[in-house]
Amino acid sequence: RDDKEEEQTMKVLITGTSQGIGKAIAEHFLTSGHEVYGIDRQDASIVHPSYIHYICDVRDYDNLPEIEGVEVLVNNAGTQNGDDIDINLKALIRVTEKYGLQPKIRSILNIGSASGHTGSEFPEYCASKGGVIAYTKNVALRVADYGAVCNSLDPGGVLTPLNDCVTDKPALWQEIMQQTPLKRWATAEEIAQWAYFLTVTNSFCTGQSIVVDGGESINSHFVWPA
Repeated sequence: RDDKEEEQTMKVLITGTSQGIGKAIAEHFLTSGHEVYGIDRQDASIVHPSYIHYICDVRDYDNLPEIEGVEVLVNNAGTQNGDDIDINLKALIRVTEKYGLQPKIRSILNIGSASGHTGSEFPEYCASKGGVIAYTKNVALRVADYGAVCNSLDPGGVLTPLNDCVTDKPALWQEIMQQTPLKRWATAEEIAQWAYFLTVTNSFCTGQSIVVDGGESINSHFVWPA
């Protein structure tokens, strides 16, 4: 897409916008001049004239709001070790089929996890995120008919309130940092920048799962005599 097209205001739907990564992505799109719709089971935490918030659980398929002509869909809503497959995978599929499979769609981004590649977390969480990787490829094939793209963005550790249970424990945090070559976790704003790139700037990469984890998943712990 040329610069003129990138600057056009787009209709963006993001799930899970009350905090963390979803809130950061919504704020990034709003700052960039787009019209953003958020779906979350909690109250809105964003106040902006171009933001509309719907209080709804993404599993409540019969009561999902009617939002026509979505151009960018970001499936961010998720959980960890609690109804993971129902929320992270099944609801993501239903939301995508409702809002994403239509002629005006330009890009779909599924927020997955590096654990979908490594298997190194709770069993149902890993399974749900692995399913997102496969479903992303399925959707990419179908939305190609509209000239649209679909990818997944698969973070490793991200500094969000949901991860305070580990970031606030010095000994545990030190152990985690030993596994991370860059010796830090991503901020939610960094993930938002990736989300914007993959949905607005990008127009040709599709069906891919982009791991953004500071190198944790490539850390091989190779041992050899000095």
